[in-house]
Amino acid sequence: MTDANAQIQETVSGNDVVLFMKGTSTMPQCGFSSRVAGVLNYMGVQYADVNVLADETLRQGIKDFSDWPTIPQLYVKGEFVGGCDIITEMTLSGELDTLFDENGVGYDKDAANKIRESNA
Repeated sequence: MTDANAQIQETVSGNDVVLFMKGTSTMPQCGFSSRVAGVLNYMGVQYADVNVLADETLRQGIKDFSDWPTIPQLYVKGEFVGGCDIITEMTLSGELDTLFDENGVGYDKDAANKIRESNA
């Protein structure tokens, strides 16, 4: 296991929710990262944000780790969930709520409903 793989494994194992993104939760550096961080922030989800722009080895390492070519990448309870399009679809369908409920991840259900209402 490479150093990047070990670091990624430790991060996803040590946090209930992790977002590997370009930038940070408070200062995203791309629109896709901003969208996913915005959803999580609005829903009040506590998550670790990992800025892949700070480390090129980590930036490529997360793509290899998940076998997923794009960033952002969301992990819940150590499992890869998806990127921006998947998280957007899951949010709008209510699947993200179900995933959080099944894994004991706290979030604001009213905020989740407001996202769906405003996108209906």
